[in-house]
Amino acid sequence: MTYQETLDFLYAQLPMFQREGKSAFKKDLSNTIALCEALDHPENAFKSVHVAGTNGKGSSSHILSAVLQSAGYKVGLYTSPHLKSFTERVKINGQPIAEDKVVEFVGGIKKHIEEIQPSFFELTVAMAFDHFRNEKVDIAIIEVGLGGRLDSTNVISPEVSLITNIGMDHMDMLGNTLELIAGEKAGIIKTDTPVVISQKQEETTPVFLEKSSQEKAPITFAEEVYQWDASNIMKSNQIFLENVVLEAKGNYQKHNALGVLSVIDALNQKGDFFISKEAIKEGFKNLSALSGLKGRWQTLQTAPLMITDVGHNEDGWRFVLDQISTLKFDKLWMVLGVVQEKDLPNMLSKLPVEAYYFYCKPNVPRGLDASVLGEEADKIGLKGEVISDVNEAIQVAKEKASEEDLIFIGGSTFVVAEIENL
Repeated sequence: MTYQETLDFLYAQLPMFQREGKSAFKKDLSNTIALCEALDHPENAFKSVHVAGTNGKGSSSHILSAVLQSAGYKVGLYTSPHLKSFTERVKINGQPIAEDKVVEFVGGIKKHIEEIQPSFFELTVAMAFDHFRNEKVDIAIIEVGLGGRLDSTNVISPEVSLITNIGMDHMDMLGNTLELIAGEKAGIIKTDTPVVISQKQEETTPVFLEKSSQEKAPITFAEEVYQWDASNIMKSNQIFLENVVLEAKGNYQKHNALGVLSVIDALNQKGDFFISKEAIKEGFKNLSALSGLKGRWQTLQTAPLMITDVGHNEDGWRFVLDQISTLKFDKLWMVLGVVQEKDLPNMLSKLPVEAYYFYCKPNVPRGLDASVLGEEADKIGLKGEVISDVNEAIQVAKEKASEEDLIFIGGSTFVVAEIENL
């Protein structure tokens, strides 16, 4: 098969959560275990860091990769979903897996695909593990897809586990309280394996403490060790790093950065890695070039200022709106699209009424019809118009905005993914 035929085969044969939603999520590790057995257990062939959380796990994974690359290591990075190309999901030192490697892997395991019938995500996880083994990475950063306990990635034995912010998302699969969701995320905590919690939250702290105690896993709450003070990072009230520049500009990234620093501490303490302060600063400063991070409070143009962010749940939107409140502009224009399972009344009620909205539809089966979004927004007094196509909506926003205005594009990862020239 060609690369495109291989992708068509994957999309057609295997259920994909990003497109189909809940029906593609398998609450069971049996398929992943079967795939790993068929591949002679690639998951055991490399050291790893496992990263879970509601918001921030993708950014944290990229920051970790950039810092470890700066320290001279060959770093695998597995994240999801992709924005532009399937190959973004599997990277080594920021470079996506080659298309011919994807073709080779799928062709070589086709018999097992037909026997096991894995999901799209399960097969992609196995592909990443196989690629990292074949390329002999020094360490791989493995981002959880959904939840943690039953996520396909949860067959690894990491050096350190990292859990970022916990928020209300995917409640139909993970539970409808922060405690229940945290319980699922806590499933990545392994026996005698250090775990770092990026953000200490009242509802989730007891869950993590109990799980870490059960597993005899040393636990660190990053905010109790590190603080970010202007351009300096403090550790136990002493200056740890001065004049720090974190390329990812969202204020929420500081929570992620502190979690990353505690993970680095744990890796250094284990003795197999040495990550210097200079490597940390270099990784922070050159994040995008080293890791390929996109879509996190990303500036697309100035005059008018145009920014996009993949935040798409309650906490994600709060971070975005807090960030918008720090900017100076005349008028706010928002290009907005969401997927079907969102709590629209709750989400829309938190959006600024003074903004003007362009309602669009992410081009995936789960995408909510733009007219439905517009009708719901109209009920609570938001002003706007329906333009289903994301890029057409962006173009109209640019035509209407003055140079002193702000255009924000978001609501869904899949809206961001459709932006031309991202």
